[in-house]
Amino acid sequence: MHTSGSSHADRGKGLGLGLALGSALAFGGSGVAAKPLIEAGLDPLHVVWLRVAGAALVMLPVAVRHRALPRRRPALIAGFGLLAVAGVQACYFAAISRVPVGVALLVEYLAPALVLGWVRFVQRRPVSRAAVLGVVLAAGGLTCVVEVWSGLRFDTLGLLFALGAACCQVGYFVLSDQGGEAGADAPDPLGVIAYGLLTGAVVLTLVARPWTMDWAVLGGTARMNGASVPAAALLGWIVLVATVLAYVTGVVSVRRLSPQVAGVVACLEAVVATVLAWVLLGEHLSAPQTVGGAVVLLGAFVAQSAAPGRAEGVVAGNGAERELSRPGVV
Repeated sequence: MHTSGSSHADRGKGLGLGLALGSALAFGGSGVAAKPLIEAGLDPLHVVWLRVAGAALVMLPVAVRHRALPRRRPALIAGFGLLAVAGVQACYFAAISRVPVGVALLVEYLAPALVLGWVRFVQRRPVSRAAVLGVVLAAGGLTCVVEVWSGLRFDTLGLLFALGAACCQVGYFVLSDQGGEAGADAPDPLGVIAYGLLTGAVVLTLVARPWTMDWAVLGGTARMNGASVPAAALLGWIVLVATVLAYVTGVVSVRRLSPQVAGVVACLEAVVATVLAWVLLGEHLSAPQTVGGAVVLLGAFVAQSAAPGRAEGVVAGNGAERELSRPGVV
């Protein structure tokens, strides 16, 4: 009986890791699709608005099916939409307008370490040494992946925006953990995503002002590594794969993973984004980036190899046993 339960837990953890990797792959593919649209004439914030609003439209039937959810859990829906959807995107783009993208991305990826701090000092739950080592390795590898030393300059406001993006990711993890209580009254995670996207779309509408967007760009083509690609196809990828599929696979995966593990696995998104940029956009990897990617992978492996899974009952917090893979950035 014990062997059967252990085998079931191992299968659940394996499935969770596979889905988390799939989510990182989907999120990581957003940049290579968004960059050609931005180079074709769309403002980055408009691309973010199209991404979130399009995903909210796709998830609208799910929202209708769970229409009682905003009344039952208004704080969860509002927090998820403001932090996990709108906050992380707005802060990230505000940051890259003032500091190099690599710097902003590295600061944003402090979120896994901040999650560990939340778990250890706020929830007062133990964290494994493997998880801590995994975060250290992943952060060090990420430094090489984004080549943070290239064009580094310090802009206080820009760094604060990047830190805000990291804090929004922590809010994403924590709110998702709060939303997964055991019992029949637990909110459906897909419903939370649907209403979070709707809330985020409303907030981003005020920030991005889509009525000023050059809509004609979407009817034309964009250049991807010398090839012409329909702009509408790129937008479809961003909405359906890099947002809807990425969020859904992330939600399913985290029910089988701990916050420590999922946070470190999320760092793989930077590796995925870099590799895809190399293959699809012709942005070649340097030797430090290649080594850094390997170190990030090692960090993710170290963290997941020793941290207990959800089914083993060690990583419960506030009556919850789940958290989400991070929301990607364009």
